[in-house]
Amino acid sequence: MRKTGILMAISSLPSSYGIGDLGPTAFSFVDYLVKAKIKIWQILPFNGLGYGNSPYQTLSSIAGDEIFISIDNLVEDGFLSLSDISYFKEEATQVAYDEVRLFKTKYLRKAFTHFVENYKLYEKEYLAFLNDNHWVYDYSVFLTLKEANNRLCWTDWVPEHREWIVNRDLDLSNYDEDIKYNQFLQFIFFSQWYRLKNYANSNGVEIMGDIPYYVGIDSLDVWANRQYFLLDDEGNPTHVAGVPPDYFSRQGQRWGNPIYDWDAIAKDDYCFWVNRLEMNMKIFDIIRIDHFRAFDTYWKIPASSSTAVTGEWIEAPGHKFFKHLFKRLPNIRLVVEDLGDMRPEVFELRDAYKFTGMKIKQFTLDPSETNNDFKDKENLIVYTGTHDNQTIAGWYLEKDADVQEEVKEYLDGQGYEGDIVDQVVQYTLASTAKLAIIPVQDILGLDDSARMNVPGTIGSPNWEWKLADYEVLEKKLMQFRHWVIESRRCEDESCCNISPNK
Repeated sequence: MRKTGILMAISSLPSSYGIGDLGPTAFSFVDYLVKAKIKIWQILPFNGLGYGNSPYQTLSSIAGDEIFISIDNLVEDGFLSLSDISYFKEEATQVAYDEVRLFKTKYLRKAFTHFVENYKLYEKEYLAFLNDNHWVYDYSVFLTLKEANNRLCWTDWVPEHREWIVNRDLDLSNYDEDIKYNQFLQFIFFSQWYRLKNYANSNGVEIMGDIPYYVGIDSLDVWANRQYFLLDDEGNPTHVAGVPPDYFSRQGQRWGNPIYDWDAIAKDDYCFWVNRLEMNMKIFDIIRIDHFRAFDTYWKIPASSSTAVTGEWIEAPGHKFFKHLFKRLPNIRLVVEDLGDMRPEVFELRDAYKFTGMKIKQFTLDPSETNNDFKDKENLIVYTGTHDNQTIAGWYLEKDADVQEEVKEYLDGQGYEGDIVDQVVQYTLASTAKLAIIPVQDILGLDDSARMNVPGTIGSPNWEWKLADYEVLEKKLMQFRHWVIESRRCEDESCCNISPNK
């Protein structure tokens, strides 16, 4: 009894406002998933985008980015009038983040003005939201002071702003309107998010969120919790995160995130991580933890090093942490990203808590891969590829003729139909794994011009791909539905739940 999922970032949804959002096209996407018998929608992090617009370098590990607020929903809910709005140029197939943010801000400001003028209409719901989410005020102060300091990283703010979170003795009355505006944005974001999530759930679709292991230096997480990171007296990292040279990069990947001080976190009963995961339990049905291996060992790079070549593996208290976590949050549903070359202890940690791991079918078809051989088992999520991989079409086109011939001959021999991309999708669905997740780019058969991210690189075109409309996808999903049924992935509506990890 197995299920099928789709990987699709919110930003990649069609929209008339330059970026996918939480509005009507997101609800339409859920409808398409239902018709195609897709039960899991995996998204990328939607938190406040920071450096390079990467969803893995965010301003908060909890807060939503207002760029995903639906203008159409604001009209429907009475915050804006239809006559107030216009569309963002022509329908784009790439997200121009800076332009879109400027474009949307004027409408968000108008909506805020309506909110202030009609506050009594929203007061009860708004105050309940703030009472349930105490982090919203600190995050709103963080964004406000960041603007007041020319959007510099908090380590470069004027001292009285930098230290507000510690002392809280600075009069912020001059910033009161901007703080309230940022609180309003979080109120609207999560109102729209839970409306979408509830719609998906009511139609039998669960949402898998994706949370990075690390948080960014320029974030509320670090600004407010400096004691849990390896920082100097000025708040700058003494060591940073990354991975050594691997499949993706000969220089390794120097991510630049600050390293956790696990001794300090443990002394406080791991509250930083427990609180973070508890909030994400409310936001998502299932939580995917990126870079799971760092709960076992993590690559510690001196901040002075310009690459990830120089560093050392440090052991993390993974078993102690998860033992404590499941005492606090026994019903949490986690899956873990355990891709790449791992020492055996990583898999021992994974299996000790019955975590569902991940494998990439793209790799299993490639004879040049060294980590392409794995047991096809039930407690597994299989992908054609993830947001960090090439699309299947791009991957296949780059292979030499001998590899292409070998791959095609193997898939033809399995009796799969269609072109090479369709065959790899069917090959993935045929796995015994309880969940097969296909990126929307592979369902559409797109080449690497639609690739979401190239690890180790920063900036355009990473994170920018989006759909212009649903015309082609709707047709492809009906074909995909046939493969889902043929692979016996959805005969029983109650099949293959990812149960709490115990």
